[in-house]
Amino acid sequence: MVSQPQITRETQGPAFGGAAVRAQLQRLLAHPLFAASKRYPTLLAYTVEQTLRGNAAELKERTIGVEAFGRPPDYDANADPVVRMAAAEVRKRLVQYYYDPAHARELVIELSAGSYVPAFHEPEAPAAESGAPVDVRQVVSGHPELAGSGRLWLRYAAVALLAGLLGVAFGRYRATPPPSNLERFWAPFVSSSSPVTYCVGEPAPPGTQRPVLSQDAPVRVPGRLDVSDVVTLARTIVPLVPRHGAFRVLPASETGFAQLREGPSVLIGAFDNVWTLRLTQNLRFGFELDNRVARLVDRKAAQRVVWEVAPGLTYRDLATDYAIVARIHDKTTGQPVIIVGGILNKGTEAASEVIYSPVHLDALLAKAPTNWDRLNIEAIIKTQIIDGHPGPPSVVAVETW
Repeated sequence: MVSQPQITRETQGPAFGGAAVRAQLQRLLAHPLFAASKRYPTLLAYTVEQTLRGNAAELKERTIGVEAFGRPPDYDANADPVVRMAAAEVRKRLVQYYYDPAHARELVIELSAGSYVPAFHEPEAPAAESGAPVDVRQVVSGHPELAGSGRLWLRYAAVALLAGLLGVAFGRYRATPPPSNLERFWAPFVSSSSPVTYCVGEPAPPGTQRPVLSQDAPVRVPGRLDVSDVVTLARTIVPLVPRHGAFRVLPASETGFAQLREGPSVLIGAFDNVWTLRLTQNLRFGFELDNRVARLVDRKAAQRVVWEVAPGLTYRDLATDYAIVARIHDKTTGQPVIIVGGILNKGTEAASEVIYSPVHLDALLAKAPTNWDRLNIEAIIKTQIIDGHPGPPSVVAVETW
């Protein structure tokens, strides 16, 4: 007998139905997660269309860079990782889109990690609802052979029911995965019964000494809120959303010591956030501003170690930025605190990716002890600036105590 071919629920290519995929693509591109950007819709639309046309095998990083982003055929993909960065962000935004129950019944377009070929599949079918309750008396009355030994039968039924419940409970226990590093990192904040305070940097008072970076498409002068701070704020709020965690967002000048003592806090920015400067002044890695040069310093190194950005730089000149990522239990406030602050705004944005992306957080924690979640942890993050955008963060140094 000839066996029938199996039908899979997931496909790559036009066999799924190009019209349905293209209709779903338009829904995605019209959503604010994609509509507000240029690169992410470009990559998603290009990869989907090429896959539907049967060109999935040609979806390589260089091909996408040349055909979708207009790079020259001989461009250096390592120096200009526009495709990798855009793909990583597209994956995140697709997850965010389908996490919304409003899209639960829509066709799913997925971009797996390590691939530029999208997969298309139907939404997960809702769990089957249990049927009407069974009346044991009707069952017994319909089977005379059971009626004479009703009590014994009920005992067997009770034992079977108990075994079934234990099996279900055991199955659920076995199916529950251990918490990820990202969940462990955010656990003190997600589980808090008090609102999380997000303290965001803002313009410093007039006359405050700060690096001047204002020539020709200037880099942000520390103290001015811009899109990088907004991106950082959005990324650090995401872990609270699934648990409906309460939070409030305050500028640094309106954040008082009493408010920081009420519950966990997240400090965004460095030289424009007085609380970041205060809470890091006794840590191993901290911030310094000397003769208009902003820098990070290692206060415990046998020989002075600094990471700095010279003044007078533009986006064309600036190649590197540095930041601090820390999760500490602050003795002054008595509360857990996360610090995300760069020398400049792009460093802050890159640092936020470390505590938002499991891949980058795992890279940081690989340099920490296995019991890191019971310790204070602080790290120096480095990022390359390309066309005014931060590249992937890399971990320079880690301290735990």
